[in-house]
Amino acid sequence: MDEHDLPRTKGDAASKLASEDLAPYSQDELAHRIALLEAEIARVQSHSESAAKHRAAADALFKGSPS
Repeated sequence: MDEHDLPRTKGDAASKLASEDLAPYSQDELAHRIALLEAEIARVQSHSESAAKHRAAADALFKGSPS
């Protein structure tokens, strides 16, 4: 069975990060964490835009075909 076929676990990574206590982290560690999170946001946005373009292309293809 492919891992994509498995059900998603409850509580995604973002919600786990949001509930983590940040008090033990130093300023440098927090800056590093921010940089990692910003890179992840950019990756997710890029994937979302790509998926939207793919969906628009599929919609255009199937709307143009006779029923």
